[in-house]
Amino acid sequence: MRYGGFNYIDLKYKPRESDLICTFRVEPNGVPFNTAAMHVAGESSVGTWTKVTTLTRSVVDKRARVFYIKKPYIKIAYPIELFEKGNMPQVLSSIAGNVFGMKTVKNLRLEDVIFPRELIKSFKGPRYGIKGVRRITRIKDRPLIGTIVKPKLGLSSEQHAKVAYEAWVGGCDIVKDDENLTNQSFNTFRKRLKLTMKMKEKAEKETGEVKVYLPNVTAETFELLKREKLVEESGNKFVMVDILTAGFSALQTLRNNTKLAIHGHRAMHAALTRNKKHGISMKVIAKVARLIGVDQLHIGTAVGKMEGSKKEILDIKKALEEDIGIKKTLSVASGGLHPGMVPKLMKMFGIDVIIQAGGGIHGHPKGTRAGATAMRQAVDAVLKGVSLKEYAKTHKELRLALENWK
Repeated sequence: MRYGGFNYIDLKYKPRESDLICTFRVEPNGVPFNTAAMHVAGESSVGTWTKVTTLTRSVVDKRARVFYIKKPYIKIAYPIELFEKGNMPQVLSSIAGNVFGMKTVKNLRLEDVIFPRELIKSFKGPRYGIKGVRRITRIKDRPLIGTIVKPKLGLSSEQHAKVAYEAWVGGCDIVKDDENLTNQSFNTFRKRLKLTMKMKEKAEKETGEVKVYLPNVTAETFELLKREKLVEESGNKFVMVDILTAGFSALQTLRNNTKLAIHGHRAMHAALTRNKKHGISMKVIAKVARLIGVDQLHIGTAVGKMEGSKKEILDIKKALEEDIGIKKTLSVASGGLHPGMVPKLMKMFGIDVIIQAGGGIHGHPKGTRAGATAMRQAVDAVLKGVSLKEYAKTHKELRLALENWK
């Protein structure tokens, strides 16, 4: 049993601290399980489908090794020499590249990656992380409350800014563009940024609180950097980017060229993550985004409209906060949320989370401002140890929200 004439399975191998470790779920396609496992390790490291004279012993010594097999899972150790430090596209082209298209696997899923410290140190990681975001916002002891301007597309720049203002004065800390709002003719990036920042400053003066705007700079890389510069010049401290559609290379370029905090949206992730038999887990994507330097990242909710189990989402949050020598990324719960879900969310996530609701704020019977107030009231109730039903008796915005979303 060989791949290109060499064996890539070594169950006696003990991974070195410098090895990169991948966990794959493997479903063979008409071949023995160990053959499929062998092909995954070979193709993702130094091997090819046939024996070649150029594959010398010194090269083979750098091969990946399957050191753990428990069907349907395998673990593969990759020598760090196989990777270019600080180059995430190259790393992913190796461990998450051709292997997904091999005929010997019917399905293949990259479940987890453990990056060695030596490789971790070659990436910048978050500039601010959880502590830095809290320092900027001056919010220390509660979840941050955010919203997405809705409808996601169609509003003018003036309308967008007005909705943002209503959310901020109602009690939201954060207002963000939706993932597909960038520089459309009816709502250009420059005008939206200018008008929304004016509304942000107005809301801050009226509330005495720090407010955050997350403008979506997603675009071709050079254009993305131009928009980042506009945001920086406006005095804003945050940008938002769609990490997958922009691409990890663009994300890394952004991190290397900005002093702003980066809010990462995961649009398109489900094309890679949703099939539990094939693709890449969201935990892997989260780890990659953290290494590159995202300060905030959408991870799902387990209780809203987006797919994802409680265990899966908590595993992602843990990956964003584990001690690996770089700052922690702040989790964002977003997708189909409303004030009635706040107790479950805070029980799951604690206070280190951004609770972000779009329709669950703007869909309030009394409008955006009341919806933001209701969300803030729900958080206050949980922090005070009072049930939402009880708190709603003296807080009409929350009462109306609970009646609206039963």
